[in-house]
Amino acid sequence: MSLPPSPPPSPLPRPDEVHLWIVEPERVTEPRLLAAYLALLGAEERDRHQRFRFEKHRQQFLVSHALVRVCLSRYAPVAPQDWRFSTNAYGRPEIAGEGLPRLRFNLSHTDGMAVCAVAHEMEVGADVEHSGRMGQTVELAESFFAPSEVADLHSLPEALQRERFFDYWTLKESYIKARGAGLSLPLDQFAFHLAPGQPPRISFDARMVDEPEAWQFVQLRLSAEHPAAVAVRRTRGLPLSVRCQRCVPLASEESPWRVAPGER
Repeated sequence: MSLPPSPPPSPLPRPDEVHLWIVEPERVTEPRLLAAYLALLGAEERDRHQRFRFEKHRQQFLVSHALVRVCLSRYAPVAPQDWRFSTNAYGRPEIAGEGLPRLRFNLSHTDGMAVCAVAHEMEVGADVEHSGRMGQTVELAESFFAPSEVADLHSLPEALQRERFFDYWTLKESYIKARGAGLSLPLDQFAFHLAPGQPPRISFDARMVDEPEAWQFVQLRLSAEHPAAVAVRRTRGLPLSVRCQRCVPLASEESPWRVAPGER
């Protein structure tokens, strides 16, 4: 089949911003569009796509990985199907190739939502979660979170604990993804400190070698059940902002909006 044309070019993200592209995979149902997405994927991606047991998970993988390729093609003269990726020692995908802008990207998807964060010359991590999923929250935090985070959860009324749990979880995931080390970084060796109207702050215990001043974080709420967070390693300049834009890759996009640290 012939592939749709590449998306229109976009300016590179500024030094003080991350571009966050958002799609709801389950809403992309047009067969020709899904076939176009499959044609964009590399051989390894197509193999992974076929290995999913459930159609829902195949759909999430297909749409989210097409999102990455289409978004990156906005910032460089590379067709979506021509991007090549390598992985670091912990499995984080990175752009492979010479002579391209120093783009960094990070993908996250969950039931009902996928996001691709794009930054220029900054390490970036993003996480989105479905807070309506079944499962324990405080009990999980007691096993994996820092003591100060667990104490904060226990200080809240039970009705607020679940929301705060996902605040911490998305921030922690965004940080370890920006570090590119995944769950090799113990979640209890760093803690987030949250205050209304203030940007999230991070601290590290003696076992974790890192600097709090090197990081900025933005929290987002992409729907009533989809909290998200973005992390960047960035020490100087204006406060970070996240330019958010909902889209259907190769089909449509909505007007963008911005979220700054301390906002939602």
